[in-house]
Amino acid sequence: MINQLAETLLEFPSKSQIQRLRTYIKQTWKTLYRSHEHILEAARDDKLDHELGTPWIVYISPRENQVEIEQALQKAVPQSEWHQIELRVLPSEVDQIKEHGLLYLPHPYVVPGGRFNEMYGWDSYFIQLGLLRDGEVNLAKCMVEQLLYEIEHYGTILNANRTYMLSRSQPPTLTPMVLALFQHTHDIEWLQRVLPTIERYYYYWTVPPHLNQATGLSRYFALGDGPAPEVVASEIDEEGKTHYDRVRQYYRHFPVDAYDVNLYYDREQDVLTDLFYKGDRSMRESGFDISNRFGPFSVDVIHYAPVCLNVLLYKMEQDIAQIYTLLGHADMAEQWHQRVRDRHQRIDQFLWHEADGLYYDYNFQTSAQSRYEFATAFYPLWAGIASESQAAAVVRSLDKFEAAGGLLTSTYVSGNQWDAPFGWAPLNLIAVQGLLNYGYKQDAERIAKKFVAMVSKEFEKTGTIVEKYDVYRCSANVSDEILFGYSSNEIGFGWTNATVLEFLHLLDQ
Repeated sequence: MINQLAETLLEFPSKSQIQRLRTYIKQTWKTLYRSHEHILEAARDDKLDHELGTPWIVYISPRENQVEIEQALQKAVPQSEWHQIELRVLPSEVDQIKEHGLLYLPHPYVVPGGRFNEMYGWDSYFIQLGLLRDGEVNLAKCMVEQLLYEIEHYGTILNANRTYMLSRSQPPTLTPMVLALFQHTHDIEWLQRVLPTIERYYYYWTVPPHLNQATGLSRYFALGDGPAPEVVASEIDEEGKTHYDRVRQYYRHFPVDAYDVNLYYDREQDVLTDLFYKGDRSMRESGFDISNRFGPFSVDVIHYAPVCLNVLLYKMEQDIAQIYTLLGHADMAEQWHQRVRDRHQRIDQFLWHEADGLYYDYNFQTSAQSRYEFATAFYPLWAGIASESQAAAVVRSLDKFEAAGGLLTSTYVSGNQWDAPFGWAPLNLIAVQGLLNYGYKQDAERIAKKFVAMVSKEFEKTGTIVEKYDVYRCSANVSDEILFGYSSNEIGFGWTNATVLEFLHLLDQ
C-alpha cells in the first residue's frame, strides 16, 4: 500500500491560463474529429504492424449497402488518398477475419487521441460531456448515434471500432449519454426510436456469460480468445519484450497470493494459459487496463462482480425507467424500477463493506470481497445508490485517495497505470459528481481545483493535455513508472479535456 506523502499545493491557474486551456480544448475537438473525409486518417492504426504501400482496410457491416457507402466515401475522400483504402464486407464470423481493419461508422466522431485513433466505448461518454459543455451539440448527438449503430450492426458497443475489438465491449455508459443529449434536444420521438437498441445493449450485460447467476450481478467477460493483437504488436519495451513476455517474467520470479496462478500460467512450459488470455481480454473490456485490482494484471476479473459495472447497470436500469416515464408508459417504468431495487439490494449485500465503509469488488469464486481500495468506490455516490451513512463513510476514506493533483486510482503501487501514483480524469469526475450529489461541496471543489491546477501546470510546460497524470508529483511524465502494458502518455486527450471543462463549470458556479 502506498504511504501518504507531503503535498505541495499548486496555485490555481489565472484567468489567462484558464483561457489558454479552453482554447486548446476547443481546437482539439477538431484535431480529434473523424468523418468520411478523414477515413484514411481514421483507418491508420499505430497499434498493429502495417506493410508499407499496402492499403488500409475498412470493413462495412454486411447489413449495409456497400455500393452506396463506397460512392459516398469516394465523394468525400480526396482522390490522392482513395487508393490507400480498401473497402471490404465484414465476415459473418470474427474468426474469418484474416487482416484487421477499421469498422465503418456513418457519422462524425471524436477519438481520444494519440495511439487511440478510433471511437471508444466509455471514453465517448466523457467526450460527449465535453462537447455539450463546449456547445458542440450536433457532434455530441453523432457520438450517441455511432454507439447505437455499433449495437445494431456489430452486436454491441465496442471497446473500439477495430475488428480486433469486435469481441469485447467497455463499461456501459450509453443511457447517461442518451439522457444528456435529450436534455438539449427534447426529441421524444428520437427517444422512443432508440429505446429498443438501448434495451438490446442492456441484455448484453445481464445474461450469461456476463451474468453471474449466483449473485445476480454482472461481470466483465470478453468473448474472444488468445492474445489481444494490439498488445502483441505495440506494447513492446526497449528490450523488445511484449506485455505478455513481462507477465511471464513476473510469474517466474514472484509469488501470487491473490488467485491460483496455475489457472493462468503453466510454469513447466513457461506459457500463459488460454484462461489467462480470456482474463486479459476481459480486463480490457473493463476499461481499467491495467491494475492489480483483480490480482496481478487483473486477469482474475472473470471471477468478480465489480463495483463499477454493477453501478453502471443500476444507472442504466434507472435511466430506462426514466425513459419509459417520459414516454408515458408507467407500467413498464415500474418493471424497470423493480430491477433498480433488486440490483440496489444485491450491491448492498455483496459489494458494501460496513466495517471499512467502502464498496469492494466481490469474488464469487471464493465468496469474498477483495478489499482492494479503488476509486470505483465513489461510483455508488455518483449513481445515488449509497445511503447518507454509506456516503459519509466513503467520504471518510477520501484521505486515502486524495493527493496534490486530485484522486489516486487506487492506494497501491503495482507498476500498472490504473494504480497509484496515477490519477485519471474519469474517476476524478465521477467522484466529484458523487460528492456533490450528497452535499460534500467543499470536498468536491477542492478535488476539482487540484485536478485543474495540475493539468494547467503541465499544459503551461508542454502545451498539451494528456491521458493520465502522476497525481502525487503533479506530473505528466509517467512513462518510467509504468512497468506493464503500454507506458506512453497519449496526447489529446478526450476525457481529460471534458473533465477540465466540467470542473471549470463547477468552479464557475
